[in-house]
Amino acid sequence: MTERHFISLDETAAALEVSTRHVRRLVNSGSLTQVTRGVLERDSVDRYLMSQRQGRTRSWAEHTAWGAIAILSDGEADWLGPTQTSRVRRTLRDLVDPSELISRVRDRAHVRTFAAHRAAIPRLRAIVLHPNMNALGIVDSGEGRIDGYIAAQELDGVIRTLGLRAESSGDITLRVTEFDFDQVGKLVSTSAVVAALDAATALDPRIRGVGQRALAETLEAYR
Repeated sequence: MTERHFISLDETAAALEVSTRHVRRLVNSGSLTQVTRGVLERDSVDRYLMSQRQGRTRSWAEHTAWGAIAILSDGEADWLGPTQTSRVRRTLRDLVDPSELISRVRDRAHVRTFAAHRAAIPRLRAIVLHPNMNALGIVDSGEGRIDGYIAAQELDGVIRTLGLRAESSGDITLRVTEFDFDQVGKLVSTSAVVAALDAATALDPRIRGVGQRALAETLEAYR
């Protein structure tokens, strides 16, 4: 790695507009990757910044975020009460900028990135839930790359069993959620909204643009 792949603790705090203590908490939670004391991987910071776009907009709780996705996907969010459903629908009708939606639902899952031995890829691919990126015209980036959802209670076991290594520039992106995984599975497999949200926070600007345009069209159609 060259020097540009690293960023100091203080620089990270300044970029995220948080305290160094908060940065350390993000490292401990796995949101950021520390290379050595006081030095972090820049890719992990970039990914975190992208996932927190428009971070000053208040995010919804995990179950509410998935409810909003269900509503935008012309489904029912049975786990939300009538009052909360009405409130979410009203907010969605008022959204114009896709980045506001991205921010609202950013807590639907916690993003972790890993590297893995090639032999573990097929087993991992069978475990995680993969959004249908083909629906957005995005071609699968390769057999060695995985980007999908996994239940929070399964994560530690999968890491241990398959020998995953935390690495911000790794080819394995796991979106860890504590929400009802049966509901998550239905939405991930059928909703283009999930695929668009994932694409809209990609580091690749082309993929990011595709996702943001798809979200803009979804919001326009919902209004």
